[in-house]
Amino acid sequence: MNISGQLEALLFVAGNEGISLEELSYLLNHSTASVYEAIEKLNKRYENEECSGLHILEVGNQFLLSTKKEAAELLKKYAQSPISNHLSQAALETLSIVAYKQPITRSEIDEVRGVQSSGSIQKLVVRQLIHEVGRVEGPGRAILYGTTEFFMNYFGLKDINELPSVTDMEEKLNEEEPMDLFFDRFKAVLGSVETTKTDPDSLKQAADENPAQETIDNDI
Repeated sequence: MNISGQLEALLFVAGNEGISLEELSYLLNHSTASVYEAIEKLNKRYENEECSGLHILEVGNQFLLSTKKEAAELLKKYAQSPISNHLSQAALETLSIVAYKQPITRSEIDEVRGVQSSGSIQKLVVRQLIHEVGRVEGPGRAILYGTTEFFMNYFGLKDINELPSVTDMEEKLNEEEPMDLFFDRFKAVLGSVETTKTDPDSLKQAADENPAQETIDNDI
């Protein structure tokens, strides 16, 4: 894979937090000058290709992969589409982690889930369920995510402390034998990571118990 392909992969994985020129230079083992030149070349290719809906944004010292402005109406239609109005298992799991561990960065969410979460985070931001609440002090200035007022209204919560107790949920998981593979994995996470105790299904239950809100379908 050439440097353009490697850049594209790194920008995709970095998600909406972006990645710095220095980090790209280190990972690709090229000088910052040659990496910057490769970024400009890749971005020029995106701009000239009508079959591509992507372009590269430079925000401060961070580079991130974004969509072209011409796709704005289409993406707005997607976000409002009733067909795509359900949250996937991955998005619901990510939302639960943010709800219980906020403020939290994307890399911390990835560590908890064991998989890359930028796609789920972007979808939750579009749905206005989570938003940026700050930045980490230090290199990279990673985005900190938290839940929104819309999240509170959606799940019928007056205060974030109304979420079910993690201790109670852990006891319930220990008493019951979940059949779903997701809960098998979640139970394993509870046993191996002491500081990470979340229950994605609690949010589903909160939505189900509030008749004024639409039920979230969290099937994969």
